[in-house]
Amino acid sequence: MGEARRSVYRNPGEVLKILFFFGTRPEAIKMAPLFHELKRDANSFEVKICVSAQHREMLDQVLDFFSIKPDFDLNLMQPNQSLSGLTQVALYGIQQVLIEYKPNWLVVQGDTSTTFVGALAAFYERVKVAHLEAGLRSFDKESPYPEEMNRVLTTHLSDLHFAPTKQAKENLLREKIEEHKIFVVGNTSIDALFLCLEKLSDKTVDNFPTLKSIDFSKRVVAVTGHRRESFGKPFENICMALREISERAAVELVYPVHLNPNVRKPVFEILQGRQNVHLIEPLDYSSFVWLMKKSHIILTDSGGIQEEAPSLGKPVLVMRDVTERVEGLEAGTAKLVGTQTDKIIVETLRLLNDQKAYELMARATNPYGDGKASQRIAKIWKQVSAKA
Repeated sequence: MGEARRSVYRNPGEVLKILFFFGTRPEAIKMAPLFHELKRDANSFEVKICVSAQHREMLDQVLDFFSIKPDFDLNLMQPNQSLSGLTQVALYGIQQVLIEYKPNWLVVQGDTSTTFVGALAAFYERVKVAHLEAGLRSFDKESPYPEEMNRVLTTHLSDLHFAPTKQAKENLLREKIEEHKIFVVGNTSIDALFLCLEKLSDKTVDNFPTLKSIDFSKRVVAVTGHRRESFGKPFENICMALREISERAAVELVYPVHLNPNVRKPVFEILQGRQNVHLIEPLDYSSFVWLMKKSHIILTDSGGIQEEAPSLGKPVLVMRDVTERVEGLEAGTAKLVGTQTDKIIVETLRLLNDQKAYELMARATNPYGDGKASQRIAKIWKQVSAKA
């Protein structure tokens, strides 16, 4: 510490050393296409990966699917781990990797605790930070929690900002980030989705044993929910809404239930045992993409699904009070329904019963990208790093 910041520029023939740092499944999904894009250009980039393993099991599924083997594995996941505890051990762990590898750049993605900790450690070690999916804002530090503050703090520790949309760029400019450090590239989640769809082109339900109990001749409502700010009464409200929807509509309701006990307790207490409600274990990435493709509607509090589902023509009802992905609301691909039971029921039944309302959402253009974000980033990085 205290040394001069390492050069991020390349001399002729010199390879730029880039370290990716991530710990959750969504981060891995969005990092994977860029990792492979940079790795293909070995004359320009030396690329390595460090994982915090903030979400061990779900992370490993994605690494396997995208054929990625980490070079450094901090393996930090502990049962009922506090945010403070995770931050403490992750900060020390990534610091040691930065000291050992000495990269020119550390790449972090999105808004997890791993993202913030990585950016902070890189700042301490005088390593430049590139932030993938930069500039998203809900403007409410309590929601999503703790992600909103993670991304705000990461922004102000970063040196290069890859924003998914023009709105994200505007958010960064309002925070006095210099414009020449911001690049609008789309979201790499769409790159990953298209890669996955290619692999799934010939797959049927027989390839996904976990989903074989579902009657796909009926309309399928896929559900995900895991947000910390919804734990307690809001989550109970969501479950009560799902129960009534299952009673009032001829649908198959499919819910891969997050491993967090704050999610599983109300979900199983309120929804277990209903014939058309399928409470299943968390799906690997490819299985969930296949499920989304076969679904009629998606109810979620996930950020990534708000980005991916529009490329599949699936309307998204967002079970949160605020969202940092406002572009989807403006484009009409998603609608904010909060965590109130009545609101969730009304909006879901409206999409099930009103074909015109459904088509307006299903046919809206995805504002989050065209599947070429990774290509744009690689090109930009070579231009930036070649400057004298």
